[in-house]
Amino acid sequence: MSDTDTGNVQTVKFYQKGTLTVGNRLIGEAGRSVQASLDRSNSLTCGHRACQGCGEALGARYAIDAAMRAAQGDLIAVNATGCLEVFTTPYPETSWQMPWMHSLFGNAAAVATGVAAAMRTTGRPKTRVVAQGGDGGTTDIGFGCLSGMFERNDDVLYICYDNEGYMNTGVQRSSATPPTARTATTPVIGTETGNVFGTGKFVPKIAVAHEIPYVATASVADLHDLEIKVTKAMGIRGARYIQINVPCPLGWGAASSDTIKLARLAIETGLFPIFEAENGQITHVRKIRKAVPVVNYLKLQRRFAHLFKDGKEDARVARLQAKADRHIAEYGLIEN
Repeated sequence: MSDTDTGNVQTVKFYQKGTLTVGNRLIGEAGRSVQASLDRSNSLTCGHRACQGCGEALGARYAIDAAMRAAQGDLIAVNATGCLEVFTTPYPETSWQMPWMHSLFGNAAAVATGVAAAMRTTGRPKTRVVAQGGDGGTTDIGFGCLSGMFERNDDVLYICYDNEGYMNTGVQRSSATPPTARTATTPVIGTETGNVFGTGKFVPKIAVAHEIPYVATASVADLHDLEIKVTKAMGIRGARYIQINVPCPLGWGAASSDTIKLARLAIETGLFPIFEAENGQITHVRKIRKAVPVVNYLKLQRRFAHLFKDGKEDARVARLQAKADRHIAEYGLIEN
């Protein structure tokens, strides 16, 4: 700014140069995630049909771009049927600027294993392979193929974009859908009010039990952390698994502007713990300063609106809080 009365000139310090992701202006230059620049890879480009505020589109762009950089452009992606496949490849178009294959709903891990084997046997071992799928194609339909990939320690990085339901086919329940959530197959009718407790599975823990070289959880609330984990995974050979929390405004009944807020609250409540594991042992956990009550997260989503009907808080909110508290205790999430 300039002071014309005194003739003194003060230099304005610009924290943000170019186009950077939200929150980067207070981070050192080495720690920033660059959203757009001439030298940034752009594997998932414009023209796709994702919904406004789609967490999966954001997560996929940063994950695959990080993988492309780590592989120096020598990367093949295998994509299961699902939202990501549908909104990026409406026939005859594609938004992928890389070698990309569409598998069936449940066999992305198996197809990726075959691609990796083909690269190895044809003398192209430096060509890396990434498999991608949503939580439906990963935790349900494709779980057998995924477990087989883990058990054989196949040289594939599998990335699950977890939006907690079958969003592409009409918001049906998956085994990643949280308790009490309303979906097309867990409606709020009579005494049946949303997804029941005691069902589902958390695949990162199952992946850790396979003792594969690398397992991590990540979130679109922290894109730099996501990039670091993908880059680290690409530097390892063998089976690797990353599950990314990607809020779905349509399926969750949330404002499209709240995607990052919801992803951050999922971490800060303890509902979605962020950690890394290597060879069956947890090696790093992202701490939270203070646990946020789960009610702050639930009230932003219409899929949980029945828990607050007529201004009264359903007793099951306390059970969801207890679930978050168990995660906090199990993973040691609170900073000491």
